[in-house]
Amino acid sequence: MYLLGIDIGSSSVKVSLINGENGDLLASSFHPKQEMKITAHQAGWAEQEPELWWQNLKLALGDVFADSKVAAESIESIGISYQMHGLVMVDQNLDVIRPSIIWCDSRAAVYGDKAFDEIGGQRCLTNLLNSPGNFTASKLKWVKENEPELFAKVYKIMLPGDYIAMKLSGEVQTTVSGLSEGIMWNFKENSLAGLLFENYGFSSDIIPEIVPTFAVQGQVSEKIAAELGLSTKTKISYRAGDQPNNALSLNVLNPGEIATTAGTSGVVYGVSNEIKYDPQSRVNTFAHVNHTPEDARLGVLLCINGTGILNAWLRRMVGENLSYEQMNDLASKVAVGSDGVTILPFGNGAERVLNNKNIGTQLSGINFNIHDKGHLLRAAQEGIVFSFNYGMEIMQSIGINASVIRAGKANMFLSPIFRNTLAGISGATIELYNTDGSVGAARGAGIGSGYYKSFNEAFTNLKKLKEIEPDLNKKAEYEEAYSNWKRLLEKFI
Repeated sequence: MYLLGIDIGSSSVKVSLINGENGDLLASSFHPKQEMKITAHQAGWAEQEPELWWQNLKLALGDVFADSKVAAESIESIGISYQMHGLVMVDQNLDVIRPSIIWCDSRAAVYGDKAFDEIGGQRCLTNLLNSPGNFTASKLKWVKENEPELFAKVYKIMLPGDYIAMKLSGEVQTTVSGLSEGIMWNFKENSLAGLLFENYGFSSDIIPEIVPTFAVQGQVSEKIAAELGLSTKTKISYRAGDQPNNALSLNVLNPGEIATTAGTSGVVYGVSNEIKYDPQSRVNTFAHVNHTPEDARLGVLLCINGTGILNAWLRRMVGENLSYEQMNDLASKVAVGSDGVTILPFGNGAERVLNNKNIGTQLSGINFNIHDKGHLLRAAQEGIVFSFNYGMEIMQSIGINASVIRAGKANMFLSPIFRNTLAGISGATIELYNTDGSVGAARGAGIGSGYYKSFNEAFTNLKKLKEIEPDLNKKAEYEEAYSNWKRLLEKFI
């Protein structure tokens, strides 16, 4: 039996097919091959057309069918991972009303800050575990205040993965984990966040049916089966935001375990069984994929918007068509600390870790007679790692400590400079595994459909590919470089 995983990112849509019996990856593809279009009508805005996700899903799925030669009726179930915090609005006909306001759009922060003050900070934190901030509910408030004619058409709101599940099955649904990432779930009352809906002037009727994260949530409709070449017997049985799903893909499910990823944005995600939140909401607490009121599993999430996107930008600007491997080789010729060049990587919108400030990317210390592109490339990777470490210090202050960090061997973790610097400055051992978000979603589908009887069964063939220990001989060099980086940051916050 075969399991299909779909990962809806902001850069691309990836589809992977695994053999459920042994967990082997049979085929995988992503589209578009260049980064997916993000529209920014104003500074700090970011929107995508949900139809773009769907069209790229179809292309990737076509590749997977062509490469695997697997018959559609052999696919047991589908799991969906998706970019978190996005807002999709549909009318009574389930047609999309406007482009999705996605995760890195910062226009709604002012509404979240106002609600935090009006409801009361302590009340927000003890019930919602976060400030409403710039999350999905606040994005809907922005639409209500600025596009009332569109808001009036809203039948249901969804997160990006809910939209893809709706397209596949025709069922409009969401999950507690998804609602929590939109700051629409009250953990204290185990119910919808009525206190925030009342403040924003929303009816709870706009929230879809709530289903478990792992469950048979629907089956592929006849119309879509004909369009995609799937079977109507195939179930949709798992959905989760990309960071909880990344943790699942690494079998990070229990208190004290840490997962991280470094794609367009970067995340450190720690699991706790206790209520933990940052009073300033610089890191955020959501329901993990295996959370229940009786057995709490909460994910404490540090997000840095400007991660791989900085590396990609430098490749376009100064890379001269170099591969990322060649860029890493140039950077490796430069010493730790980049000979005084410092980069703050915050050029992809307002950063929650900086109290929703948008300070932009800052470059400091350039000497025209000394520095070359290798210095820029190393300083960028160090700056990204140091932003991780800055956030991890906040996580430590609320009791989330990283001694071992798990990641898929992908994106920035392909760079020896990146992973060695992260191990060196954090003191944590880095473990790299043979997985990614789409493979994790496929495993999740197997759990949700009942094909796997336990989490342990689903992850029996998860393989550790590499382990990176902190280099104690370079500890002082990393700490000095981080201190210089932090001093530059303090000038802007």
